[in-house]
Amino acid sequence: MFSFIARLRSFGYAFRGLKFMLKTQHNAWIHLAATIAVIAAGIWMNLSFYDWRWIIFAIGFVWVAEIVNTAFEHLCNVVQPEFHASVKAAKDVAAGAVLVAAFTAVILGLLVFLPYLGLPL
Repeated sequence: MFSFIARLRSFGYAFRGLKFMLKTQHNAWIHLAATIAVIAAGIWMNLSFYDWRWIIFAIGFVWVAEIVNTAFEHLCNVVQPEFHASVKAAKDVAAGAVLVAAFTAVILGLLVFLPYLGLPL
């Protein structure tokens, strides 16, 4: 059964999760700094509506990867607190997903920003 109060509560859980990630994950601070820098650069360069769509997608893509990686790592640490080679491999793969997302975002960012800087693609 739908409950408006329950939906509001679920937003609270989501924000609590984001707060946990920002408090415990140093890479999240790097992503936050990059997010702020890219948004500031986009405003300064007066990006077009079309280009903002790519930037927003790239930022969201990296954040989703980091959030899922954080959840995965935390769960792995609870389920298997002692070192285990398979858990390490799984955590490394999840971290690799964040790396792929970040590299993809950099490429998208270059494709968007280079023309504004007068540089060829």
